[in-house]
Amino acid sequence: MELSLIMDNVSKHIELSEEEKEFFVSLLKPRQLKRKEILLRPGEFARHTNFIVKGCLQVYTIDAKGAMHITIFAMEDWWISDLASFLSEKPATHFIDAIEQTHLLQLEKNDLEKLYRQVPKFERYFRILHQNAFVAQMNRLEQNLSLEAEERYRLFRQRYPALEHRISQKKIASFLGITPEFLSMIRRKQAES
Repeated sequence: MELSLIMDNVSKHIELSEEEKEFFVSLLKPRQLKRKEILLRPGEFARHTNFIVKGCLQVYTIDAKGAMHITIFAMEDWWISDLASFLSEKPATHFIDAIEQTHLLQLEKNDLEKLYRQVPKFERYFRILHQNAFVAQMNRLEQNLSLEAEERYRLFRQRYPALEHRISQKKIASFLGITPEFLSMIRRKQAES
């Protein structure tokens, strides 16, 4: 099990003793996802939070007309779950699936509670992660409501510099709330300037 990435992530926010590290690692369960494999469906319960060691996932909904609306891309060194479902223990409202073959380290909700009791520093760690996720989602919502598509695309490229070459134009367009054809026009216009 590759642990250096997750331990580096944790150490950005909290310091752990060797005993605390060992306890944390003992709670993690590795999981492999094939490309296009679904991790979570609407109506299911998000029983894990997932750290991405390798690969890329997308979080999305499908509307009544069958159109996909991608809300989050998550890649290496990110935690991902349907956070509302995970925290509230209510059914998920989003799909989560693998865009490419993905290696996860999963932490079950019950084990997270054990972790909080035994190593209270992790309450701070996950509070920081959840606060950052909330701020990112609020910023994204505000940008979708107030910015033109060209600016949203520029911010996407700035935030996910390596991702554009890993995912399809159709997925990027869905994330930006535009058609793939309009994204092509934006790309051509930016390439010419």
